[in-house]
Amino acid sequence: MRKLEHGLTHTHEEDFINWDLATLSKAIRNKQLSPVNVTNQLLKKIKEEDGRFNSLITVTAEEAMEQAKKAEREIKDGELRGPLHGIPIAIKDNIYTEGITTTMGSAIFKEYTPDHDATVIKKLKEAGAIFLGKLNMHEVAYGTSGDRSFAGPVKNPHNTNKITGGSSSGSGAALAASFCFGALGTDTGGSIRIPASFTGIVGMKPTFGRVSNFGVFPLAWTLDHVGPMSKTVRDNAILMNVLAGYDENDPYSIDIPTEAYTALIGTDIKGAVIGIPSGDFFKGVDPEVEEHYLKAIKKLEEAGAEIKSVNLPDMEEILAAFRTTLTSEAYTLHEKRLHDYSSEWDDEVRARLFTAQDTHATQYIAAQQIKKQAIRGFEKIFTEADIIVTPTVPILPVDIGQREITMNGSTIHSSQVLNRFTGPFNLTGLPSLSMPCGSSETGLPIGIQLIGKAFDEANIYRFASLLEQP
Repeated sequence: MRKLEHGLTHTHEEDFINWDLATLSKAIRNKQLSPVNVTNQLLKKIKEEDGRFNSLITVTAEEAMEQAKKAEREIKDGELRGPLHGIPIAIKDNIYTEGITTTMGSAIFKEYTPDHDATVIKKLKEAGAIFLGKLNMHEVAYGTSGDRSFAGPVKNPHNTNKITGGSSSGSGAALAASFCFGALGTDTGGSIRIPASFTGIVGMKPTFGRVSNFGVFPLAWTLDHVGPMSKTVRDNAILMNVLAGYDENDPYSIDIPTEAYTALIGTDIKGAVIGIPSGDFFKGVDPEVEEHYLKAIKKLEEAGAEIKSVNLPDMEEILAAFRTTLTSEAYTLHEKRLHDYSSEWDDEVRARLFTAQDTHATQYIAAQQIKKQAIRGFEKIFTEADIIVTPTVPILPVDIGQREITMNGSTIHSSQVLNRFTGPFNLTGLPSLSMPCGSSETGLPIGIQLIGKAFDEANIYRFASLLEQP
């Protein structure tokens, strides 16, 4: 490294591009690295390499460099704002950024520029984060594959023929490609956790109401969550420390104290109880996914946790109620737009939205009753277990554009499979995190999902940090 005139230092790209956020933050805080140099190198990398992955729709190079220069001046003057100060991150393109085009992955909004920031953006700005750009996504966040956007499909950095999962497809790909040190995603049925699983990163869907949705373009009001995506568990908790909190501008925000989400990372889990699903829960799960899941469970057991089989509420019924809620709310939101901008929609997304036309109010009301029963059912389980652990997705990433999957001798649509284990926890609002737990023989990432009781994110990070250890 060579010394700069202002007291910070430069280092070679290969020394920091693949670092995690926590390591980079320490180096910047200790004035061993320049935020300007880090940002410049990342922008260069994005320009040279993102043509292969298509993870970003808008790169805000000029704004990012100005933010980096400001962060550098503040750090030089000893005005440290916290661990995100000077850290380059990227934002899913359905989260409003004042003065910066926000497309929702849709041709309908390709020129839309918000006049205000989302609450989460305000929080990140106050923390001193640097915004590299807006991330590609499945059109209007309505898809689990991540390959339907007016800007083209996002390609998985582990195999560019494969999907990243959606709808936070660009968020997963950008982190896997080391274009940023953290990202924001949104999750209505698995849209943070599915791409986290398929790209080998960490993604948290917080408790419903824990992180503000104000200034985030909705898909389904009672299912939408904003959450952090990162390279490591600790990085994710660092981001959560900034994002969480009550917001009076969000009618669904819950006024409950936040925690120090890094506080339990690395602490003992001896005597803790891990709930694993009983019955035919694993029917149709890919053998490689199940193999790595069981290895992770064994690791928790070897660390002193008790493994307990638990009877989950009727997951098929909950999944059906989730899908009724999602389609009904999404159609209500987009009904006028579907007619006014008929030719500008992606055909698949448009057709999927129209499936809710024949849903009756009685079906929606019945789904809300199932939701209440499911919440009570999981509350009972959490009197017996500290967390529940499942695979994140039952299968490995499929090819871009592939929609038919053979499972248990039957051919079914991929959308019926990809959110099978994630969607129920949007209906219940319970916090759940996906993290890597191995790779297939062909090198495709496999994810594991940790589910906790409401507002117990810090405890989820505790278990996840153990699984992350070599």
